[in-house]
Amino acid sequence: MAKDCLIVDLGWIGYAESWELQKRVVAARKAGAIADVLLLCEHPHVITLGRNGKRENLLASENVLRQKGVEFCETDRGGDITYHGPGQIVGYPILDLGAIRRDVHWYVRMLEDVMIRTTAEFGIVGERVAGKTGIWVRGDGADSGAEEKLGAIGVHISRWVTSHGFAYNVATDLRYFDLIVPCGIAERKATSLEKLLGRSVRKSEVALVLGKQFGEVFGLEMKQTGRKELFETLEHFELPVAASA
Repeated sequence: MAKDCLIVDLGWIGYAESWELQKRVVAARKAGAIADVLLLCEHPHVITLGRNGKRENLLASENVLRQKGVEFCETDRGGDITYHGPGQIVGYPILDLGAIRRDVHWYVRMLEDVMIRTTAEFGIVGERVAGKTGIWVRGDGADSGAEEKLGAIGVHISRWVTSHGFAYNVATDLRYFDLIVPCGIAERKATSLEKLLGRSVRKSEVALVLGKQFGEVFGLEMKQTGRKELFETLEHFELPVAASA
């Protein structure tokens, strides 16, 4: 039987708040107090730098970021620099890879698979590019035949429990990527599903497809749950910790 995985649509949430929430879910997952979880959300404008990222890939000054209402945050995920913002679906899987497969490279490839399969459901061919993490489109699907990045990945794994994850551009304002060298690759641009399709796309529709493909790729039974239920589970888990402090 497939293991359960809770899927929680957090909606609009600040990056720092989502990171703190991930830490709480990771602690509960390590303790076996919660099943695997996939958090889906949308962030206000924020640029994040991975633990191995290069600060020089941030092209905008603090003043420019402030004028544009963009936060900057250094994180503990892998990868370089990226942008999150309105119109983008961000997925944070909290999985116990110890019960699935203890292989970081495989895990990243599977996250790419989730986004490639999702893209295919909208009639677009997404693919991997050797030496570049994430998913890409090219040929007729990209300007001048060059690869353009549709989905980015940056993960953190502790005791085989995952956090951080992927970002998939649905209706993202691509001009914000001009503030950075996306993922440290200067010669490649970002794209979005709406740009590729030439029409508007509902994020809720894409989120459903992402959730379905995530379950199929990882062999998990996806169980929709709400923010309230998630927080109730976390509060129940954390009560004994507070009591023993």
